[in-house]
Amino acid sequence: MPKDHDRKTNALRELDAAGVPYEARFFTCPEALSGVEVASLLDLDPDRVFKTLVTQAKSGGHYVFMIPVACELDLKKAAAAVGEKAVAMLPARELLPLTGYVHGGCSPIGMRRPFPTAIDETADLFERIAFSGGRLGCQVEMAPDDLARVVPLVRADLTVV
Repeated sequence: MPKDHDRKTNALRELDAAGVPYEARFFTCPEALSGVEVASLLDLDPDRVFKTLVTQAKSGGHYVFMIPVACELDLKKAAAAVGEKAVAMLPARELLPLTGYVHGGCSPIGMRRPFPTAIDETADLFERIAFSGGRLGCQVEMAPDDLARVVPLVRADLTVV
């Protein structure tokens, strides 16, 4: 079993430095799983497990969106939430160079540079939400307000109805 410092990701280091409460949950994950599979594996309600999606706007800017794992991002709502005319999903091959994270292990915390981030308003329905801790096999659970202390968040309706 690796020592705790061997398991720390950039996201977990930033949370430690900020002094916000969180719980890191590690599990065996040799390949990227869907968010619904992760929720099931950890016995969590998929409505409170959020995926981190990175987009690029028509203007060239990049934005991060967090939505429940069983939902789909509504690109028009997402663009409106960040004041853009349009956003599109970032191609997977561009994720690692831009964020420092791989597909399935992308956290809103600890990216190479901070990007404006919006979270689906349903996060506020839960005392704690879960999201990627910055690598495959690592999830973070924390209060949405504590997440907002580390990553400035816009709360909005972001999902397809």
